[in-house]
Amino acid sequence: MTIKLYNSLTRTKEDFEPSTPGKVTMYVCGPTVYALSHIGHARSAVSFDSIQRFLRYRGFEVKYARNYTDVDDKIINKANEEGVPPQELAERFIKAFDDDMAALHVQLPDIRPKATESIEKIISVTESLIKKGAAYGIDGDVYYSVRSKKDYGKLSGKNIDDLESGARVDVDERKKDPLDFALWKASKPGEPFWESPWGKGRPGWHIECTAMVMEWLGETIDIHGGGKDLIFPHHENEIAQSEAATGKAPYVKYWLHNGFVNIEKEKMSKSLGNILNIRDALVDHTAEAIRLFLLSSHYRSPIDYTRESLRDAESAVERFYKTVQRVSEEFPNVLEAEFCHSCIQDKLDEAFSPMEDDFNTAEVVGNLFKEMTRMNKALDEAKATGSRKGVWEELSYSL
Repeated sequence: MTIKLYNSLTRTKEDFEPSTPGKVTMYVCGPTVYALSHIGHARSAVSFDSIQRFLRYRGFEVKYARNYTDVDDKIINKANEEGVPPQELAERFIKAFDDDMAALHVQLPDIRPKATESIEKIISVTESLIKKGAAYGIDGDVYYSVRSKKDYGKLSGKNIDDLESGARVDVDERKKDPLDFALWKASKPGEPFWESPWGKGRPGWHIECTAMVMEWLGETIDIHGGGKDLIFPHHENEIAQSEAATGKAPYVKYWLHNGFVNIEKEKMSKSLGNILNIRDALVDHTAEAIRLFLLSSHYRSPIDYTRESLRDAESAVERFYKTVQRVSEEFPNVLEAEFCHSCIQDKLDEAFSPMEDDFNTAEVVGNLFKEMTRMNKALDEAKATGSRKGVWEELSYSL
């Protein structure tokens, strides 16, 4: 069956047809490494981990990259607060993020690029944009000219004139247009910098992802993922600068965005003081329960992290393991039975079939626990009647 996915760019479900048959290039925006990662980062990582796993299961050759933004205003400010070099701070939180991902059983992407490792590419793409009239330099800074892209706003659905009317507060008067954004920033005292044709400086956020995609995956890719909060301005700007630099469109064939995580029905935010770090969540709950909770809703839907929902996930995980243990104790040879070997692939395909409809992990999880209920019912009936024939039939159906 053809895989269908919801494309944020077209706002419709589309048949998945990678540019090269059988091969998939996939990039997901990773964390800006200035603090411990929170449960929202976990949702994105687990969601796209399940997607790339399924694509591989279906036989695709996947080249999957997830980046680290390791130079940014937030990193510099936090490093100054702590009195440490920005790169030292970034490396500390890269390790913390990697440890959190390992704890959540998230597979390592094939490529984990750092923005600071793509400075040459960032500079070359920026030079290309200037030559094509899509960017301009002022006093060591380089800005992208938003109005040079006629279809700017096509991902977010935002109108450029409406955006401009709201962008005139505290605007840099040197810019040709209030909406123009920085590709390269002239260095300030105490900041990390690299030599460039415009003097010492560092990259802007948006150009970093464009450069990493081009350096590691190519000028155009099949799938680009990230949280819904990145649609505007980050991904909108990424499209604009990438397509302007290469002249190739679409830069990304399929845009996928995961939904937000709320905490006890409130938006997770610093102002509310309810940011939940991954490692704090792991103190109270098992990795299996957190992962199950995150996959029990469709990746595009918002999800509410509550004490009750995590207790339910813990109970579900316990029920799963108890069912497996019960089957193995009462029918110790069941997994070696001939019927099991002959139908296991069909059952796996059936179990994962909802993933073909926009990677619907929620339905997969629901189907899994329906089968758990079916198996336990069969085992209970067998115990009550003393008959093992019926339970073998049910197990053959479920396994």
